[in-house]
Amino acid sequence: MWKLFAILSAVFAALTSILAKIGIKGVDSNLATAIRTVVIIVLAWGIVLSTGGYKGITNLTKQNWTFLILSGIATGLSWVFYYKAISLGQVAQVALIDKLSIVLTLILSFFILKEDFTIKTFIAGALITSGTILMIWK
Repeated sequence: MWKLFAILSAVFAALTSILAKIGIKGVDSNLATAIRTVVIIVLAWGIVLSTGGYKGITNLTKQNWTFLILSGIATGLSWVFYYKAISLGQVAQVALIDKLSIVLTLILSFFILKEDFTIKTFIAGALITSGTILMIWK
């Protein structure tokens, strides 16, 4: 089931980039990011409230709060820089460079989370990196 959710995530991430590029035309990138964030807040809390997920808020630990807040800061900064990049450049190239986050995630998950880093992982990361370099090389 996680693979289906991952595929849906990829589909909606692709739509996000295309729709954002169209919507950002003539708009300050920070304003566009703020509008997008409000929509996400309403959507996320709507899902939490409608599914009863809010009941788990009292079970959150200090560590949960700390790392969820840090993750939110990282997400916000990612969005700010992404929107600025797509306002200035071609979405296809920006999205490619942005997806180097996959390679960085592979590396960080090995060092921080102690997840497996196999030869398959290495080859996949190398292919993503070389593909990105190939696509942005003039």
